[in-house]
Amino acid sequence: MSQIRESELQAIRSFHSSQLIRNKYENILENLDSGIILFDSDGVLAFVNVQMAKLLGVPRKSLTGCTLTQLLRHPQLSRFKKKKILRTFRETVFHRKRFHELVDEYGRSWLITMTYGDQMEGDFLISVKDVSDFKRIEQTAYQNDKLAMLGKISASIAHEIRNPLTSIRGFIQLLRPHLVSLGKDEYARIILTEIDRANDIIYEFLNSSKPSAPETKIVSVSSLLKEVVLLTESEALMKGCQINLHTDKTPPAFISVDVKQIKQVILNIVKNALDAIHEHHDENENLTGMIDISARDTGKHICIYISDNGGGMDQNTLNHLFNPFFTTKESGTGLGLSVSYSIIRNHGGSIAVDSQVGSGTEFVITFPKVSVSEV
Repeated sequence: MSQIRESELQAIRSFHSSQLIRNKYENILENLDSGIILFDSDGVLAFVNVQMAKLLGVPRKSLTGCTLTQLLRHPQLSRFKKKKILRTFRETVFHRKRFHELVDEYGRSWLITMTYGDQMEGDFLISVKDVSDFKRIEQTAYQNDKLAMLGKISASIAHEIRNPLTSIRGFIQLLRPHLVSLGKDEYARIILTEIDRANDIIYEFLNSSKPSAPETKIVSVSSLLKEVVLLTESEALMKGCQINLHTDKTPPAFISVDVKQIKQVILNIVKNALDAIHEHHDENENLTGMIDISARDTGKHICIYISDNGGGMDQNTLNHLFNPFFTTKESGTGLGLSVSYSIIRNHGGSIAVDSQVGSGTEFVITFPKVSVSEV
């Protein structure tokens, strides 16, 4: 009997010891700065730490016991996060990718690591790490090198080209009455248009190398977006596209920005969307072009969403999208989005893009929110 009792006591001690070790490791996982989530071999969410629940924006209690399908249908999970989770799942299953990089709606960069296989005994471990600081340092260094080079080029050629262009423009205007009398006014119009286009390209070079400091004022987000829609409606109509503005039911929101610069950014994105839809329409005549513009108040920030149903972009294009001189257009300078990136950064904001070939594109621009008391 004493041997049996001793054996039972040893079993109890062993159980308590293993329980203490388990609690210790669980406590470590709970307090990691990385998000951790574990699906068991049946595809049921068995463990999620505090950081991961915070990243998903969903209470932990409502996550445990969910399947992936139930997680994607969770009413508190944002549309943006659902799309990212689904894409990550597909890339893991179909392409066997274990490491994923993504940018969220606030412009933060995340590294997602998948651990599965024999060593996990059928379980599926996902860890999510914020690598924004590393990416920011990398991107800033790369951007600075490009802009420094661009600055040298633009400074050396701007005055040399602008001066003769101004002279040519003046002489064409003097000659215009004679061309009109000859019935050749169209020639003068084309020459003047092309000179203005050359001046615009030079301006873009100068602006992208050193964007002017923003002259900020507090503006209503809805009124800003309405002005942009008014400016682009006619062009959209000509290209058989519809622009939908969803701000009627949005509570009043305010941001402090340089209106001219931010209009330039949003107009640039909308015009890119129109081009993408127009190009996609040539391949699919049954397509109805749609651009949706909306805004959302997240508490501390205001997010502006611009999405289209164009042809989308592949990963290589996304990787180089904000680099100076990178363009997919035959007549593009590759400076529009580079300038936009610099302008938004100068405003303390961020820009993120989500796109897939054949599934359209969504840009998310985030600005610090201005409280009503400051207005």
